[in-house]
Amino acid sequence: MTMVAILSGAGISTDSGIPDYRGPDGLWRRDPGAERLVTYGPYMADPEVRRRSWRMRLDGPGLRVEPNVAHHAVAAYEKSGNALRVITQNVDGLHQAAGVPERKVLELHGSARSVVCTACHARSSMAEALERVTAGEADPACLKCGGILKSATVMFGQRLDPRVLAQAMSIAKAAEVFIAVGTSLQVQPAASLAGIAAEHGARLIIVNAEPTPYDPLAAEVLREPIGTALPALLERLR
Repeated sequence: MTMVAILSGAGISTDSGIPDYRGPDGLWRRDPGAERLVTYGPYMADPEVRRRSWRMRLDGPGLRVEPNVAHHAVAAYEKSGNALRVITQNVDGLHQAAGVPERKVLELHGSARSVVCTACHARSSMAEALERVTAGEADPACLKCGGILKSATVMFGQRLDPRVLAQAMSIAKAAEVFIAVGTSLQVQPAASLAGIAAEHGARLIIVNAEPTPYDPLAAEVLREPIGTALPALLERLR
């Protein structure tokens, strides 16, 4: 049985209504100031940044989004009995919502569906925190210790969990087919997984609208829309 690993980036979720951040029309190009709202230093130092960040979470698509055809295609591939692991740069939880088992999804950048206290590390649901914002708490504090709450994601300025990264590298090395989908492959160290997979003999397939630095290593590069290209590719791999 062929071991397939998928590295998914923001592009796989745009059809669900979640904006791409780094693409030609991405949020960071349209509103460079928005990046401060998810950068650890300013977030921790400035209450106004935190208030704007909570408002962004409340007003954004957030927990209301649903998996799209690409997420469902990945889940269908796994349910058909194929060996699959998903490594995702996304924090939206849509692979799991589509039906991929939690144990087969590795979230490199954490999850926006939970919040964590930066002081005592207590975790709770994002839904509960947003209910508090709706009720009038512009910058809700930890209910256990009063510490600063943030989404349970890896913000800019924070390092990836080394254990999660090590697990991702092991998956990349073991993959026989490695599909990078909807990612610019510019953010390290996540992008290096494509190179690691290729170096260890995997057939690298890149599904992305724009060129990536790893295109020369790929056995196949697909520029078609992800919603059509990925389901067709997975059907072919069956």
